[in-house]
Amino acid sequence: MRLLILNGPNLNLTGTREPEIYGNQSFEDYFRMLKEKYAVLALDYFQSNHEGALIDQIHASRNAYDGIIINAGAYSHTSIAIADALKAAKIPTVEVHISNIFGREEFRRNSYISPIAIGVISGLGLDGYNLAVQYFINKK
Repeated sequence: MRLLILNGPNLNLTGTREPEIYGNQSFEDYFRMLKEKYAVLALDYFQSNHEGALIDQIHASRNAYDGIIINAGAYSHTSIAIADALKAAKIPTVEVHISNIFGREEFRRNSYISPIAIGVISGLGLDGYNLAVQYFINKK
């Protein structure tokens, strides 16, 4: 099974940015742990602060992945283009948010990706990514 984890803007700062919300662990360290834990899977990771780069990665992923785990960051709440790319790619997608977006500012409570996603994991920290991987394994 091949899964792609996509992270959007500012998630490259996980571990240092607002640790009271996003925790103290970098995503790169967490991803290394995921790769070790799920060595039998092909896990790939891509992060960009640029909407077009994320869309290009989604387009390139067509027919290459069994699932996408996406945390589009603030683009979740603003990017119809990313939602359209996911819809066009036709790859099962789980949306993840490190923080509880429903307990934060009003604008964060709407996601253009959620209606396309199989499910949404929100507020469980970096463990949300692990749960998303587990979903794909159990679904198989």
